[in-house]
Amino acid sequence: MAEVRSRRKKHAYSVSQVPSVDDVHLAQADTSEGFFARGREFESVYVNHRYTAQEREELSKFDSLDYLPSHSFAYKNWIKRQPSRLDWDRWVMMGLIGFTVGFLGFLLHQIIEIISEYKWEKAEEFIKDGDIAVAYIWVLGISLLLVIVGSVLVVYFRPSAGGSGMPELIGFLNGTVVRHIFNVKTFVVKFLSCACAVASGLPVGPEGPMIHMGGLIGAGLSQFRSGTLGFALPFFQRFRNSEDRRNFIQAGAGAGVASAFGAPVGGLLFAMEEVSSFWNMKLTWQTFFCCMIATFTTDLFNSAFTSFQYKGSFGLFRAEKYILFQVRNEIPVNILAFIPTVVLGVLGGLLGGLFTFCNLKIVRGRRAILAKLSSDWKRKVVRVSELCLIITLTVTASVFLPAAFSCSPFTCYSSQNDIVSSPECLSPENHTIHTENDVSLYTCPPGVITRFSNNSVTTNKTFNQVATLMFVTGEEAIHHLFSRETHNEFSYGPLFAVLCIYFFLACWTAGSAISSGLVVPMVLIGALYGRIIGLSMVSMFGVMDKSVNEYWAWMDPGAFALIGAASFFGGVSRLTMSLTVIMMEMTNDVQFLLPIMVSIMVAKWVGDFVTHPLYHALLELKCIPFLDSEPVIVHEGNKPVNLELHMARDVMAAPPSVISTRESVANLAHLLLDTPHGGFPVVHSSREGQEKTFYGMITRIELSVILFHPDVFETEENPTPEDPEVTLLDYQQTTIHKLYNTDEIEDLLTKFCDDPVYDQQFVNLQPYVNQSALSVRDTFSLHRTYIIFRTLGLRHLTVVDETNKVVGIITRKDLMGFHLEEALAAILLEQQEQNNIKVEMAEVTDMPNSTTA
Repeated sequence: MAEVRSRRKKHAYSVSQVPSVDDVHLAQADTSEGFFARGREFESVYVNHRYTAQEREELSKFDSLDYLPSHSFAYKNWIKRQPSRLDWDRWVMMGLIGFTVGFLGFLLHQIIEIISEYKWEKAEEFIKDGDIAVAYIWVLGISLLLVIVGSVLVVYFRPSAGGSGMPELIGFLNGTVVRHIFNVKTFVVKFLSCACAVASGLPVGPEGPMIHMGGLIGAGLSQFRSGTLGFALPFFQRFRNSEDRRNFIQAGAGAGVASAFGAPVGGLLFAMEEVSSFWNMKLTWQTFFCCMIATFTTDLFNSAFTSFQYKGSFGLFRAEKYILFQVRNEIPVNILAFIPTVVLGVLGGLLGGLFTFCNLKIVRGRRAILAKLSSDWKRKVVRVSELCLIITLTVTASVFLPAAFSCSPFTCYSSQNDIVSSPECLSPENHTIHTENDVSLYTCPPGVITRFSNNSVTTNKTFNQVATLMFVTGEEAIHHLFSRETHNEFSYGPLFAVLCIYFFLACWTAGSAISSGLVVPMVLIGALYGRIIGLSMVSMFGVMDKSVNEYWAWMDPGAFALIGAASFFGGVSRLTMSLTVIMMEMTNDVQFLLPIMVSIMVAKWVGDFVTHPLYHALLELKCIPFLDSEPVIVHEGNKPVNLELHMARDVMAAPPSVISTRESVANLAHLLLDTPHGGFPVVHSSREGQEKTFYGMITRIELSVILFHPDVFETEENPTPEDPEVTLLDYQQTTIHKLYNTDEIEDLLTKFCDDPVYDQQFVNLQPYVNQSALSVRDTFSLHRTYIIFRTLGLRHLTVVDETNKVVGIITRKDLMGFHLEEALAAILLEQQEQNNIKVEMAEVTDMPNSTTA
């Protein structure tokens, strides 16, 4: 009895499915590696991540999911009972998901807008009255309150709602079970925490959480049931299978991008390129429809409401409303512009790699500090306090840093090709090159504006450049940086100062205990150094007015800010197609399509030699198993390995634990208690005395559910009918995502093991076995094995010999890059030793011949 109890403790994870990542445990692994250790944070995409022993233990705790549902008799009987509606109900569901995500995006942006505007407008009033200290206390108080609320919700109620949720979403759609990411509580906390984080002024954006919430809506709405809320409505029941659920999650994630950026095509491409691992043309059209509805819904409500106040014009889609960072003044592109574009691409790759490297180091450092704390409540307090420190530094920089820079006069470009300053400077009505009217004055004197009878305007206003970028929301700062024909609005000092501070704060904030995204920080950082490169062009060659000389008008700092934003975004995320389209849709600047494409591609090439893409690196840091589109396997550091030269048996796990189609209850209970496997090959013999061959697969959860229903048990003397189509359990009973009553299950399994009665009771598993489970020969190409496993979204792949006898099994972890390298390295080393022996034997054989000669 004690032995069984100890086994139960050892394999508790195997029944309860997936645990959360143990940060305290992993912190021990982080401190044992060098700062620039190869295969850790500083690693090119051509080097596999090197997991420590503790990290491999965490990897083993994650379970996987099949993309396609189990093709058993129980599933086929369930399919027969579903009404045949062709595909109209699928389109209806896509429309419902799109509308819900779009309306959610509208609500989120309105809440953020109303809080941010109230906070900054009140602060500007204090600044105008000369009360900088009062303004600081006001902004800090509001921001601290919002950050505390947002972080407390995550730390104390739903840790899975922290961050952007992108790594977890990508991992799930790749086939890994990640706990709690599609839960109603996660949704509520994610929404509230994201609104608080962005409105507080943290260097974050709402786009990442919107993508996660879009996937969450796709997961929940398509099922029309909730385990948390305890209801299951009798609608759309045919979508309650793994394939449809995952398709709706992918569509919801794409709709989240479409709503956040106003980019329906970008949302579709993002879902294809970054989020999903399995795709087809039919899903493309349905996701496109979902993204279209999401964008339409968000734009429709935004057309009439500002800060929840009805402004009229319902349904009038103004460009400034539905284009996030609209570029109003287009300029022609010159072939010479591609020279600084390549420079920006290189900078984007290097700085993007630096951002990823620093962020990973900060996350590991945070993990190490938390591991040193003795109690859980101390760790929670520290996580909340960390965000309070970040927002304090952010508010301090936003309020006091502008005071370190003097006021700048409004400048414009006269028709005599001279830069003139106030009070002679005319408004944009008379000059193309100008200063924007909505810049921040901060403590600068407001000046006066004089309008003459000839419609000319003069002003002696001044403004503060740093306040224009930091005393506003991130989106407003990006608008200023993207502005065209404002060559002298920002100078080097303010741009460098804001770049350094914002880079550090954004890198620190990413991964903290609050719901937040990285898109706005990435665009803002890229726009800052892009503006610097553009300003250097102006410094070298002068201001080129489009109305005077169109050939040189491309030297506009605002244009290079856009290219820089795309390069940094690409350098961090390594997106290509979807990023290009997103940048086009959210700026409406089609003329700069080619420079944006060039900068993104160069940034990706350069960044690939520095680090892994950020979201993939976070998957590795969180120890979530992930199969990339193509494995990169090298031997002895730099020798590429061709997987076509290796076989499936080189990486399979052997010997496998197999079960028969008819097994005793006691044997099944022992199997579940003694092994941690998530699935088992089922063997069957058609004739008495014949060797058993591969029949199909059955998962651990399915076995647990079957054993929890004693009515399916049978005795040797009283077997059930041999007809496999007779199923005593319904398909829906065996397709639960996890076992909630794990203690009860383990107690029951222990009872089955101890009571000899269950040695004589049997279960007919034939109706519940996945008969379409794939198998490959042990001599099958390893390269093609990888393609089949990832393309079809498999959880297990059985390996058989020439007689169809089960000889091994391949799981997701067996095909991960580091495991492939280790398994093949041993084989290659053995082959090398054998070749050396053959060479030595050949030399020995040739020696007598040479002596005779």
